[in-house]
Amino acid sequence: MSCHLCPRHCAVDRRLQPGFCQSPEEPEVASICRHTGEEPPLSGRRGICNVFFARCNLQCIYCQNHAISGGRVADSHIFYRTVPAIVDRIAEVLETTENMVGFVSPSHYAHLIPVLVEEMHRRGLHPAVVYNTGGYDNVETLRRLAPYIDIYLPDFKYSDAALAAQLSHAADYPERAAEAITEMYRQKGSSLHVDDDGMAFGGIIVRHLVLPGAVDNSLRCLEWLAGHLSTRIHISLMAQYYPPDQLLQSTACPPGSPLRRTLTEDEYRRVTDRLHALGFCNGWVQELSAASVYRPDFSHQNAF
Repeated sequence: MSCHLCPRHCAVDRRLQPGFCQSPEEPEVASICRHTGEEPPLSGRRGICNVFFARCNLQCIYCQNHAISGGRVADSHIFYRTVPAIVDRIAEVLETTENMVGFVSPSHYAHLIPVLVEEMHRRGLHPAVVYNTGGYDNVETLRRLAPYIDIYLPDFKYSDAALAAQLSHAADYPERAAEAITEMYRQKGSSLHVDDDGMAFGGIIVRHLVLPGAVDNSLRCLEWLAGHLSTRIHISLMAQYYPPDQLLQSTACPPGSPLRRTLTEDEYRRVTDRLHALGFCNGWVQELSAASVYRPDFSHQNAF
């Protein structure tokens, strides 16, 4: 298999050698657990069953899941390596959650999503399936996934190519993410479909994490979404950034960098003001205190 799953187009045979993501062809899953911290239509009262794939096709230097997303993930952080084992655990966790499964950081394992969904269906499991992605996705891959995904949950991280190159090693992120989110929108439209209990069963939610010192990047992301898609789409505007340990120890983040601090109230207010001025009327904003809440521990099977 010559890997072209994501916009990296590494063109390697992952059975023999890894590409940029450092992942083999077979699955490596770090955690399958109940998570109550997603958006309300995804978490509900009981939480979502999230499947956290190891490693990532972006390698953001500020990643809050660095323990499992970095290129060198310890074997002790990988708990599931086969489709049957993954679905066994999904079935177990679904007994305690809403009927919702989220595939987290799935882009480099997109070829396995149909296999996993079909195995769930074979066992009589029919949860709503969430594709929880960093947004750096191939349009062709998304088209192949269309029959298997109920809800797209992409990040739209950057409108600034230089920032994308500096922080995620992907100068083409703005263009590729725009193409990917446009395809998701083509498949799902602007509405988020929810049942009588408020649980989503179809649609798209676009996330954006506001970064310290990068307000203009956020404003342009919102402007693009309003101008190219619709102000009716659901936006999740996040304030939960915090400088993780690996960033504070990195030469990529020198002393004085805004990334060494959390977001200020003024920075987040400027972005929320633009969100409302553009006419977005569906979605969620966060309290700045969210930066102290998200602290997963992936040394355990239940990270939260």
